[in-house]
Amino acid sequence: MTVPDTVPSTAEAVASPAEARSDRSTLRRRVMSLALPAIGENLLHTALGIADTILVAGIGVVALAGVGAALNVLFIIMAALSSLSVGASVLVAQAIGANNSGRASHVAGQALIWGVALSLPITLAGLVFAEPVAALYGMAPDATAVAAEYLTISAASIPVMALMLIGGSVLRGAGDSRTPMVITALANVLNLVASWALIYGHLGMPALGVAGSAWGTLIARVAGAALFLVILLRLSHRLRIGGAGTWRPRWRTVREVLWLGAPAALEEIIIITSFAALTPIVVGLGTVALAAHRVALNVLSLSFMPGIGFSLATTALVGQAVGAGRIDEARAVTNVAMRWAILWMGGLGALFILFAPQLVGIFSSDPELIAIGAAAVQVVALAQPLWAGTFVIGGALRGIGDTRTPMVVSGVLGWAAVGIAVLLVYVWPALWAVWLAYIFTGPPEMGALWKAWRRKARVVEGGR
Repeated sequence: MTVPDTVPSTAEAVASPAEARSDRSTLRRRVMSLALPAIGENLLHTALGIADTILVAGIGVVALAGVGAALNVLFIIMAALSSLSVGASVLVAQAIGANNSGRASHVAGQALIWGVALSLPITLAGLVFAEPVAALYGMAPDATAVAAEYLTISAASIPVMALMLIGGSVLRGAGDSRTPMVITALANVLNLVASWALIYGHLGMPALGVAGSAWGTLIARVAGAALFLVILLRLSHRLRIGGAGTWRPRWRTVREVLWLGAPAALEEIIIITSFAALTPIVVGLGTVALAAHRVALNVLSLSFMPGIGFSLATTALVGQAVGAGRIDEARAVTNVAMRWAILWMGGLGALFILFAPQLVGIFSSDPELIAIGAAAVQVVALAQPLWAGTFVIGGALRGIGDTRTPMVVSGVLGWAAVGIAVLLVYVWPALWAVWLAYIFTGPPEMGALWKAWRRKARVVEGGR
C-alpha cells in the first residue's frame, strides 16, 4: 500500500511543455489509481443493492416498498457514522502527506474505537424504535411491518458497519483504495449468497422472506469488518493499529476527527433526509409509483459511482498535497478529477436516457412501473454532469479541511429541491416531476462550491 511519487509544484519550477504533459499524465494516473478502485467498490455496493432489490422484488411490491423505506433510515445512520470516517480520512491523508505514519496510524485506531462506542447506542435505539420510525413514512400497514422487521434485524449490524466504513476510509486516506474494494467484493458475494439462501430457503436454510435479506447483510458485514481489522492490525504497511496504549480512547484525537467529520456527516444526513422527504410526496402518487421510485434510485445510483469515486480520490490526494504544503498540486488534482468525473457521469447519463425502460425492466415486468420509473430515470439523468462537479469540488474542500461549506451549500439546495418538487408535483402529479426539481438546483450548487474552493485554496496558499 504505497503512495505514488508526488508531482513538483508549479511554484517550485517552470516546466517545459514536455514536462507539463508528463506532470498531467502523472496526476491523471494518481487520480485514477485511487478513483477507479473506489468506483469499483461503490459499484459493488450498488450492484449488491440492485441484486437485493431483485431478490426482495420476487416477494412482491409490498416487500419492495417496505425495504426501500427501511434502507432510507439505514442510510441516515450510515451518514451519522461517517463523521468519524470522513474526519479520519482527511487527517490520515494530511499525515501521510507530511510523512508522519505514526500520526496516521493513531488517528485510524482512535476512529475505530470511537466508531464502535458511538454505534452501540444507535443499535439499542434501532432495536427499540424500529416500528415507530417505520410508521413515520405513512405507508400501508403491511409495508410498514416489513420496514420495521428489516430495521430491527439491521440494527444489530451497525457496530460492524461502522468498522467497515472507517476501515475503508482510513485506508483510502493513506492512498490504498484497492484493499477496501477487494474486501467489499468478498463481503458482497457472501451477502448475495446468504440473502438468497435465507429469503427463499435454499442450501438447507429456513425461508425467512424479507428478514432473510437483513440477516444476509448482517453476516456479510461481520465478515467484512473482521477482514478490515486483520489488514489494519497485521498486513498494512502504511497504517498499523495496535500496540501499547493504542486502544485507550483519546478525547483530543476524536475531537479533531469530529471537528472535520461532523459537518460532513451532517451534510450526508441533510441530503439523505431530503431524499427521504421525497418518499411521502411519492406515496401520494400510489404504491406502484413508490416501488418505481425505489427502482429508479437503484438505477440512477449507478451513475453516481464515478462521482463518488473521484470525490474520494480528490479528498485523499488534496489532503496529502495540503499535508506536504503543495497547494498547486491540490488544484491540479481537483481539475483532473472534475474533468474525468463529468465525462464519466455525463456518458452514463446519456446511456440511461437511451435505455431507461430496459434498465427499469430488469427489476419488474409491470408495464405501469416500467413507464413511471423510466420517465423518472430520463429526467434525473440530465443532471449528472452537474452532480459530477459537486461531488469532486466537495471532495476537494474536504481534503483541504473545509467540511462546513459543502454541508451548507448542498444541504440548503438539497432541501430547496424538496420544496420545488412539492410545487412541481402539484402541477404535474407524476414521479418524473419529483426528480425534475434537481435540474433547477444543480447549477447554483456547483457554482457556489467552485467559488468556495477557489477562495479556500487562496487562503491556504497565503498561509503557508
